[in-house]
Amino acid sequence: MNFILSDGTSRNALLPFTYTRPVADIRIGILTIKEKWDKWLNTNCSYSTEGYLVKKFPIHIEVENIVINASFLPNADLVARIKELKLGEAISSKGETIAYVTDSPKEEYIASEYQIKNIDDELFTIKNTWDIFAKNGAAIQADFDLLTKGRKSQPIPESNTAINSKHIFLEEGAVVECSILNATTGPIYLGKHVEIMEGSIVRGALALCDNAILKMGTKIYGPCTFGPFCKVGGEVNNVVLFAYSNKGHEGFLGNSVLGEWCNIGADTNTSNLKNNYAPVRLWSYETEGFAKTGLQFCGLMMGDHSKCGINTMFNTGTVIGVSANVFGSGFPRNFIPSYSWGGAAGFTEYKTNKAFETATAMMGRRKVVFDVTEQEILEEVFAQTAKWRNY
Repeated sequence: MNFILSDGTSRNALLPFTYTRPVADIRIGILTIKEKWDKWLNTNCSYSTEGYLVKKFPIHIEVENIVINASFLPNADLVARIKELKLGEAISSKGETIAYVTDSPKEEYIASEYQIKNIDDELFTIKNTWDIFAKNGAAIQADFDLLTKGRKSQPIPESNTAINSKHIFLEEGAVVECSILNATTGPIYLGKHVEIMEGSIVRGALALCDNAILKMGTKIYGPCTFGPFCKVGGEVNNVVLFAYSNKGHEGFLGNSVLGEWCNIGADTNTSNLKNNYAPVRLWSYETEGFAKTGLQFCGLMMGDHSKCGINTMFNTGTVIGVSANVFGSGFPRNFIPSYSWGGAAGFTEYKTNKAFETATAMMGRRKVVFDVTEQEILEEVFAQTAKWRNY
């Protein structure tokens, strides 16, 4: 059977991260959502997403196709139920479609045309941006169990202090010396060719994905995920970095999510708790207002290709769009639109030619090409987000 991962109904609630990727390409735990489904289904799923993303994230169609709502994460029971589906059948949970079988996946899904089977079980879903960090601990544990089952870790070098070592797993080429690894509160997964430099203190859960680096003296309070090629330093608590993003110096980052190709300047600090201890409200692109998260701790949401300068200070519950450049003294506003240039003193529009020069330079340092496909996606994001730039 051919499997397609659909954005479902949660795409707008997951902006700004889904401006530049399908829902299925969000990373939570060790793996992206697509990578999870690929492993559980033993296949290579394709995407059903926004038209301007299709060139980078294409759809593959067969005679019969199972379309899966990518905001649902897989487990053994759900996978078994999905594999049992036949043409014209669907499964749903609490009124939301999880998966259906069709011969026309590009046509609109009409529930009345399907025989629907309801699931009453509590399922793992990603419905809002803050779910990515709030549910990351459970996602790391699930991925850790999936990836390490029946396998043996590379040995932990003797220069380290390892606590609860049976829940620490080192892939081939992982390097860690003279550090403290405490897996009492969650597993610690070190991907291929990662490095934890001397003096780092790690409290699980931690997913350090392939080729990522923790710099000297880093302090990690789990659960944290640092995607491939990320560089992290300073003090970090309950944070997800998708890939190729850097927070390489001192400063605190907590209860936050950063997309790809982001950079946090030295000594930048993010507030994750309001002074009055009230629940945090966060900008929602879906409602075009500030949404109640129900969380007491919530820091920074930063879209792809955004950056901030040294000593930047972010208020509790700040949302930054795609390709923004933030700098200067004082606290900037807690919703910064895509392609904004400036800080607390005010913003102007960050022109695409300048933003693309920065993207080309940053990606080039990692030997990744900023190609026409990437440029076209970012140009579309620039156009879609123009209405927010009414400084």
